[in-house]
Amino acid sequence: MTDTVHDVIIVGGGIMGCATAFYLAAADDRLKIAVVEPDPTYEKASTTLSLANVRVQFSLKQNIQISQYTLEVLDSFEEDMIVDDQKPRIAFRTEGNLFLVDESNLSAAKEAMALQAGLACRVEWWAPEKIHQVYPLYKTQNILAGTFGCQDGHLDAYGLLMGYKAKSRSMGVAFTKDRVTAVRRAGQQVTGVAMQSGQKLLAGIVVNCAGAWADQVAHSVGIDIPVVPVKRQVFVMDTKIKLQGPLPLTILPSGLYFRTETGGLIIMGKSMPEDPVGIDFSWDDKRFQDILWPELAEFVPAFDTLKLMRGWAGLYAVNTLDGNAIVGEWPELKGFYLANGFSGHGLQQAPAVGRYISELITGQPLSLDLGIFSPHRILDNKPLSESGLV
Repeated sequence: MTDTVHDVIIVGGGIMGCATAFYLAAADDRLKIAVVEPDPTYEKASTTLSLANVRVQFSLKQNIQISQYTLEVLDSFEEDMIVDDQKPRIAFRTEGNLFLVDESNLSAAKEAMALQAGLACRVEWWAPEKIHQVYPLYKTQNILAGTFGCQDGHLDAYGLLMGYKAKSRSMGVAFTKDRVTAVRRAGQQVTGVAMQSGQKLLAGIVVNCAGAWADQVAHSVGIDIPVVPVKRQVFVMDTKIKLQGPLPLTILPSGLYFRTETGGLIIMGKSMPEDPVGIDFSWDDKRFQDILWPELAEFVPAFDTLKLMRGWAGLYAVNTLDGNAIVGEWPELKGFYLANGFSGHGLQQAPAVGRYISELITGQPLSLDLGIFSPHRILDNKPLSESGLV
């Protein structure tokens, strides 16, 4: 079996891998780029199992700027990604994100909103009366305020992924169905990857975009990163009361979140400390019955009568150091780049991160400096602070 030579190998063909491939190909059409993805159906991909939310409501400047760029991209994405007259459909709905505020997060919410306002984000501070006026089903008794981002919303994650993938392929990027079993090195330089099929790909640059499997890829070349796969569950309900309009993604101070879904359904979830670590896609309706539904019904009494329609589990690639992305070249191995640890925010951060990685590799001026997310902080054990993680 003949080894194939490339300039860049991207491990993982989800949204991060495809976005990175697109921006690399756009930056330099001479690059020979290969994307290795074991499951092109994306049945278990975090991209397609996510709620596909996009928001500017973060408390770290660079996370806000990343989302602002994503909103720019989404505005013309369907036109920009046309291939052979085929236009991707991403169905971006700006129905808003509403973060609820109580005494526990009041100070952090005020600081975050001040930062967002300074970056020209369209986020409003709503009093409880305004929340109840706009969404009368909500019980605001213990709520002090809410921050509403009118540009925030959700989209068709599969459509976004396929848009980047099809465009990348049309630009000459090669997609290979296989699983990377090891990153190869010679001393302090990456030399390529070995794959499950037995084939080897050679390249001086390898980008780890493996999502929930990122730690395995890094470990194969002797690198430990603080990224673990954590199971998150989502539930879809049909409520007895029928809504007159959409509800925004509403995030309670406890972390419970819900929004309307196509067909007048309600979709909800909650990240919890006891969520299991590991590759596990089972879901448990007992979690919904015993924990989430009672909390939801307390805030929205009209939802005390409903029917659980379905559910699923997906994986967050959680950065256990600080919940933020790890982006850039690993300091101790030349040519090994990381785009990992997005902790549930990878879909909305893929455009800016993919562009940034491409600029690092090609040596182009940085459109947005994301050096704050450098892997150096992993080695230095210096976590970032971000209060807007969900």
